[in-house]
Amino acid sequence: MTTRNDCLTRDAHDPLAALRDQFDLPAGVIYLDGNSLGARPKAALARAQHVIGHEWGKDLIRSWNTAGWFDMPKRLGNRLAPLIGARDGEVVVTDTTSLNLFKALAAAIHLQAQHPERSGRRVIITERTNFPTDIYMAQGLSSWLDRGYTVKLVDSVEDIPAALDGDAAVLMLTHVNYRTGYQHDMAALTRLAHEAGAVAIWDLAHSAGAVPVDLHAAHADFAVGCTYKYLNGGPGAPAFIWVPQRHQAAFTQPLSGWWGHAAPFAMAPDFAPTEGIGRALCGTQPVTSLALVECGLDVFEQTNMAAIRAKSLALTDLFIELVESRCAGHPLGLVTPRDHARRGSQVSFTHPHGFAVMAALIERGVIGDYREPHIMRFGFTPLYTSFADVWDAVEILKEILDNGKYDIAAERGAVT
Repeated sequence: MTTRNDCLTRDAHDPLAALRDQFDLPAGVIYLDGNSLGARPKAALARAQHVIGHEWGKDLIRSWNTAGWFDMPKRLGNRLAPLIGARDGEVVVTDTTSLNLFKALAAAIHLQAQHPERSGRRVIITERTNFPTDIYMAQGLSSWLDRGYTVKLVDSVEDIPAALDGDAAVLMLTHVNYRTGYQHDMAALTRLAHEAGAVAIWDLAHSAGAVPVDLHAAHADFAVGCTYKYLNGGPGAPAFIWVPQRHQAAFTQPLSGWWGHAAPFAMAPDFAPTEGIGRALCGTQPVTSLALVECGLDVFEQTNMAAIRAKSLALTDLFIELVESRCAGHPLGLVTPRDHARRGSQVSFTHPHGFAVMAALIERGVIGDYREPHIMRFGFTPLYTSFADVWDAVEILKEILDNGKYDIAAERGAVT
């Protein structure tokens, strides 16, 4: 049986332990919600103060040039690229995940239209359990195009091969499921899509910075993701979009804003797309938010995804072991895969009163979150989560469950 001293010993030998000191973690809090909003890098406060006080406050509009504001989406994209198996000039940090997904979907449809043998395909395939905004964006684009496009929802990964028929235009999947933590085999499913003549789009919102991703090795077509989860960019931080070099010349998307223009300050009345990844840009960028993304990326450059993945699996293995041994007898159900190859960096358990139990945990300083139906989510960010955190969190969960210290009438806020 694992003890707390065992956990402390593991922390003492953890090669990532020192990185925890670079995050501002409140006293008395065990933060297990980095899969929803990453903790604040300590450097972010000074960075924001410098952007606001000096770059904006003193240099004013000159900072578009002198502080590198204008080039920031591409510069950050190049720094993020190694985390997802991308190359320089293939990623920009910009807009939101939803907007970037809209661009990728539109580009994929346009790409299919360039092939006469595929131009009649009108079906976008995704999972019913995909993050809802991904489905909504696909539905919205399909409706807006008014050319017979539809969204087909499959109920399991086993249903995907049959869905990839002669009508399939796009396979749009989230690499790690937001609710269960199930991780798809990106290479295998991308290969299936290509064999069926479909384009593969991947949402990396729950993957980037949490699990190793190699978009080129998987031969993916497009990818999007956010920076405010495992990448610790801050609430509502800009997202990213990946367009491989092989697709950039043909890449086109309907949000043709001036930042994607070949000569934005020529102020020409007609749109002419720039070369390369800049085509994925749209309007003027949120400079302060972009600047904070860099603070999170600074930390990642002090380690590597292999080390992060090893600790992630160790943390999640430990959490599953302790919950199932120390909370045995309570109606908890594991919905996250035990198989390492199929698990992201979170663990989800069901409980009949999952929301109430999570509310009680948060009240005791153990912060996870809740998703319908009955799912308590616990995210593990190896950069700052310790093995002792895992022990202490399970100890508090055990006390709450053993003593029934949760209110089934607990009031729900706008965000759960």
